[in-house]
Amino acid sequence: MTNAKTTLTKVTEEKIVEKVYFIRGMKVMLDKDLAEMYGVEVKVLNQAVKRKIQRFPEDFMFQLTEEEWLCLRSQFVTANKARYFPFAFTEQGVAMLSSVLNSDIAIEVNIQIIRVFTKMKAILFDNKELWNKIEKIEHHLVKHDEEIQVIFKYLKKLLVQEAKPRKAIGFPYPNKK
Repeated sequence: MTNAKTTLTKVTEEKIVEKVYFIRGMKVMLDKDLAEMYGVEVKVLNQAVKRKIQRFPEDFMFQLTEEEWLCLRSQFVTANKARYFPFAFTEQGVAMLSSVLNSDIAIEVNIQIIRVFTKMKAILFDNKELWNKIEKIEHHLVKHDEEIQVIFKYLKKLLVQEAKPRKAIGFPYPNKK
C-alpha cells in the first residue's frame, strides 16, 4: 500500500489538468500520461484495454492520427519518433480504465481524474454564462458605438467649414492705379 500512497501523492490536480488535451472537440488524456499516473508501462495499459476492447467504444477511446500526434508532439518539444500513435481516452474512457486495470492505484487515480474533469465542466459552465454576458455587453457597446459614430459624423460636418470663397462684406473699395 506504500507504493500506492507514493503514486497518489505524485498525482496532483495540477498534474492532471496539464495532461488534459482538447482533441476532436473532446477533453482527453493520452495513454502515456495515464500509464505514468497509474504507475504502469504504456504497453501494459494498452494490453489491458485491448483485452477488454468492447468496453471502449470510439467515444471512450480513439487512436490519434499522424497529423493530430505531430501537432500535439510539437507542444511537448520532443524529437523521438513514436512507433505507434497514442490512444486518447475521454472522461468515460478514463472511468472505464479502473475496471480493466483492476488495481487500487487505478481506482484512486481515476477518482482524482474524474473529480478534475467534473471541476473543469463546472468552470466551463460558469464561464459560458460569463461569456454570454460579455457578448451581450459587447453587442450593446457595438450598437452604441455605431450611434456614437453617427453623432461624430454630424459633429464633424458642423465643425468643419467648407472652404468656399467668401463674399466680401462692406463697401467695395476702388482699386488704385
